[in-house]
Amino acid sequence: MTASTSLRFIAVAALATAASAAFADTPAAADAPTPTIDPATRTAIEATCFDYLDGQLEGDPERVARSLHPDLAKRRALGETADEKLGLRRMSKEELVDLTRRGALKTPKAQWNRSCTALDVAGNAAVARAETPWFVDFFHLGKFGDRWIIVNALWYSKPKPAQQ
Repeated sequence: MTASTSLRFIAVAALATAASAAFADTPAAADAPTPTIDPATRTAIEATCFDYLDGQLEGDPERVARSLHPDLAKRRALGETADEKLGLRRMSKEELVDLTRRGALKTPKAQWNRSCTALDVAGNAAVARAETPWFVDFFHLGKFGDRWIIVNALWYSKPKPAQQ
């Protein structure tokens, strides 16, 4: 390495270090603008999300099925298990529809407390959040023709309230 090349390498390294230090104290996520989602797109994404939630709460397997891609990947992070260091609970579309058919989350409408929020959209890909008293789901949705469909879901099971 020549002296000129060494000086250039040192200058680039110093510049990179200074730039990363300058941005280290900046809360980028907090300052990031909230994505603007076209109202019609937001409505369509949230309608798919409500088909997923309300279908389960009503015990309507057809409503749940129409919200899901045939190759759905639904997962829950378990952490370390006897079989896996990074354990996942995996669920297919068929399993979720069957649980709905059996009424696993069927709940009287007066007790419903749920929300769906479209978080971001890029072309035919979107991210949404669904919440009930029992779980939170984060969805990746794809737009197929004029329909938004849940392709991937990562869910968190909320702790059960203590019995009194």
